[in-house]
Amino acid sequence: MAQITKDTVIGDILDIAPDAAPVFMSIGMHCLGCPASRGETVEQACAVHGIPVDEVLGKLNQLVKD
Repeated sequence: MAQITKDTVIGDILDIAPDAAPVFMSIGMHCLGCPASRGETVEQACAVHGIPVDEVLGKLNQLVKD
């Protein structure tokens, strides 16, 4: 995965980088095994949890880069 964007589906991120789960857990997304949550985009998850999408994207992209 070259870069994670606001439109990237969470399930795709977790399939490629399972170690990204703690980033989602830190924003209050505790149901990562739920099919609905895995089908959300990063932007949708951030909107539901009231977190700035750019903040989460920065963490995720740093994680997959390392």
